[in-house]
Order: sequence, then C-alpha cells, then structure tokens
Amino acid sequence: MNAKYLISTTISLALTAACYSTASASPLPLLGSTAETFAVLAGAGITSSGATTINGNVGSGPTNTIIGFPPATISGGGLTSTVVAQQAQADALTAYNFLALQTPTLNLTGTDLGGLTLTPGVYNFSSSAFLTGTLTLDAQGASNAVFIFEIGSTLTTANNSVVSVINGNSSEGVFWQVGSSATLGDSSLFMGNILANTSITLDPFASIGCGRALAGINAVSGAATMANGNNVAINAGSSCVGGYGGGYQSTPTGGFQLIGGDIIAPPPVTVPEPPALPLLLGGALAVMAVARRRNRPEASSAPV
Repeated sequence: MNAKYLISTTISLALTAACYSTASASPLPLLGSTAETFAVLAGAGITSSGATTINGNVGSGPTNTIIGFPPATISGGGLTSTVVAQQAQADALTAYNFLALQTPTLNLTGTDLGGLTLTPGVYNFSSSAFLTGTLTLDAQGASNAVFIFEIGSTLTTANNSVVSVINGNSSEGVFWQVGSSATLGDSSLFMGNILANTSITLDPFASIGCGRALAGINAVSGAATMANGNNVAINAGSSCVGGYGGGYQSTPTGGFQLIGGDIIAPPPVTVPEPPALPLLLGGALAVMAVARRRNRPEASSAPV
C-alpha cells in the first residue's frame, strides 16, 4: 500500500474521531410544536358548562366534539381541527412516555401533597395522588427548575387547594403525568401541565396557571370537562412566559436536563473525550517512520 495514502487515510480517521463525542446528547423536545400550543386537549370531546376562559388552542381528536364555546372564551388560540388535535395527541404521548420513564427522586405513595415543600425533582405515586391544602414547589432560585409527578392512577385536589411555585420561574416545567384521570376540586388554584391518560375534570372556579389540561393521551375515550368560572392558561403573565420552557436532552445515566438549563436528577456522568486524535496521529507518525526506513537506500557491504 502506498505510504502517503495510508498516512492520509489515518489522519482523516483521526480528525473524524476527534469530532465525535461519546457524551453528546440527543435533544428530545417535551412537546412538539403542535401540542405546545394547546391549553385544553382531549380524545373524546371537550365540554364547558359555563364562562370558562382558555388561553391557548382547544381541540379534540379523534372525536372532535366541543360543546360550550361560547359562553366559554378563548384567547391566544382557537378551536382546532381533528387532524391538528390528533397530531397534538401524538406529541403529548411522546411527552407522557418520556415523563413516565424518569427515575424518581422520592416515592410519595400514600402521602397527601398538602403541606409539603418540594424542591426540583421527580416524585412518584404508585397509585393515586391527593392534594388537600397547599403544595409549595421551591425552585431554589433556578430559572429552569423542573418538577415531575409520576402518578400511577388518579390525581385529585380538594376544594380550595393550591399549588404554589416560589423562588423561580414557574414556566420551566411543572408536569403531572397521570395514569388515569385528574379532578381539580372547586376553586383549586393549580399550577403546571396535566397529561392524563384518560379524562380531566375541572370543578367550578378551578384554574390551571402556567400549564395545560391534556386528556386522552393514550385512551381515545378520554374527555375534558369544565365548569363555570374555570381558567386554563398557557401564559398567565410574566411568571410563565413560554409555558413548557425548552426542550430536553438525555444524559449517559438515563437522566435528563433542560437544554441550556439546570440538571435534574439523576445527575449526568461526564464521559471524557476519547484521546482519538493523539493516538491516531501517533499511529500515522509511526507508519511514516516505517515507510521512510523502507525507502532509505541500504548501505553497501562491499569492502573499500
């Protein structure tokens, strides 16, 4: 083999390897561009029985039955077609499955969320989750804090219950992944994004700030039912600009982090770059040395 060709090929491989990082992460948006525009989404229809206010798109698919608009009103969006709603459902399903696979920071099965103060992390309920009173989510000054609640079956809030996000920007991610149905009690002040496998019900004057009510994620029979005085807002002021925040990227340990944001448990392991370039260049130099020795004229052994 031509020595110059071998050396050129070896150096090319070295440069290629140097540009590849074993620590690089694949970006995974939590919601696609379609789903993130929805404030209320369902599979089997949406019903509002009073003066509900929605900030964001409203849609249902495959059953596109939407009742009660008006008197319910929509700002920052509109009623969508079945095709658009079904695409949003597909995006939401990706997000739902991603949330369900995150490693729990703490198992809260059997614990009422009322009275707790939680820091960013992943909180698991093997069955139902309840909220009576006030749940405080302390972002600890992080602009991209993420709180994930993995709930095996139902989510229920009592009348007048509250979810409060403090010391951070609530727009960057409060997620409720619900295995079956979610019900928000009368006058509940809820925060975050509900992704429910089946149905979502809002009792009178219950509200969702900086979030969404996404029902029927897996079960096409899942509906969204709202009553008088409900308010669901993707953006409810400067504290929740952008709703879901940015995309996510995986980490080598199976954890995740917001792109450009704060790392969420489990922490990623930094994989050092392989010393591909020094090793391969060293190999190329060795090949060059061998080639030169082979091409060097041999000394004459004849007597002088």
